[in-house]
Amino acid sequence: MKRDAVLQRMTAINVVGGGLAGCEAAYQIAKRGIPVKLYEMKPHKKSPAHHSDMLCELVCSNSLKAARPESAAGMLKQEMRMLDSLLMKCADACRVPAGGALAVDRELFSQAVHDAITADPLIEVINQEVTAIPEGITIIATGPLTSEMLSSSIQNMLGDSLSFYDAAAPIIKFESINMDKAFFASRYGKGDGDDYINCPFTKDEYDAFYDELIKAERAPVHDFDVMNPKVYEGCMPIEVMAQRGRDTVRFGPMKPVGLTDPSTGHRPWAVVQLRKENSSGLLYNIVGFQTNLKFPEQQRVFSMIPGLEKAEFVRYGVMHRNTFIDSPRLLCSDFSLKNRRNLFFAGQITGVEGYMESASSGLMAGINASLLYASQQTLTLPQSTMIGSLQRYISDESVVKFQPMGANLGILPELLDRPRDKKERAAEYAKRSFRELEEFISKKGL
Repeated sequence: MKRDAVLQRMTAINVVGGGLAGCEAAYQIAKRGIPVKLYEMKPHKKSPAHHSDMLCELVCSNSLKAARPESAAGMLKQEMRMLDSLLMKCADACRVPAGGALAVDRELFSQAVHDAITADPLIEVINQEVTAIPEGITIIATGPLTSEMLSSSIQNMLGDSLSFYDAAAPIIKFESINMDKAFFASRYGKGDGDDYINCPFTKDEYDAFYDELIKAERAPVHDFDVMNPKVYEGCMPIEVMAQRGRDTVRFGPMKPVGLTDPSTGHRPWAVVQLRKENSSGLLYNIVGFQTNLKFPEQQRVFSMIPGLEKAEFVRYGVMHRNTFIDSPRLLCSDFSLKNRRNLFFAGQITGVEGYMESASSGLMAGINASLLYASQQTLTLPQSTMIGSLQRYISDESVVKFQPMGANLGILPELLDRPRDKKERAAEYAKRSFRELEEFISKKGL
């Protein structure tokens, strides 16, 4: 049946936001035979962090975190695969080498999701800004960069929301890297052993770099208290992190452990790692170097990194507003609003942190909006699953000071027979999750 005929016959579910959560939600609704109106304000209006006109743009990094199912991030992704996630299908198809992580060619990934969504006859993509919350069953998946007018509408309905600032790392051209100084290697030889380019520092080089980093001029941010930045720890700008102490970044994103500089035969004093930004290997992301430095300052300071003296920046790092609601006070574990059950929220606006965490919330919001549409009971996955634990975390009223949460083993219920070995324990968490999720899927007919 043609799209127009279907949409005329049935009431559509509204999904506001064409990012990871919104696209996953739209897919889950449409695969259940329900029409979707997917609203996306691009290309007519973009946030400062967005560049592409496509749906599902990766803004901050092209890494989707650990790939191993025995890790928290890997467990989450495998659960999504079990639930027929569109984004996991596209991510697996667009993978680029990244050691033990799942990283994607961000343009191919966005294009794959964009093509799948726009080709679906049950999904109508409407390119316009939504300034007020629509009537009917609706999912708000506008992410951390919700437009000002819609943010005001949400605040008018919900009261004060919480906000923090997020930062993205620069991207440089491979051909501009001096490989006489830098070298290919993964920590401890993981992955293919050459998934990262490493820029090694001597102590003197590090000290000189550090001194310039902490005094470099930062870009202004609107409505932002620069003297007391409220920045989420997972995307801390490198210059803010450095101000905590001379060795903070050397034990953080610049840690040299597991690496040997082939030119010296020794471990460097510090190291900056670069990760492939696309499958062709023409572009590289400076790992862990989210920043709010002014562009000329990024050029000046980051060119002090050994091997990057003549680096050509394709995109400089930026810092942007990030907003999330007080979910434990406002949301049920199915991602619906407690006082308006036909309104769902999904993505980082709910306080889940990370690309795949956002997508997983969109997946569950999409499933639950579909169940509500069919007058059926909405679902919360078993607590033993990573997705189920995140559902419970964002709706846990006992949380006093709510902060964003990514996938981690600490939010899972304890094992009955807890292995002492950390790796064995993680493997048991994964086995339990997949076993119980498979039973849940079979029982609920998902």
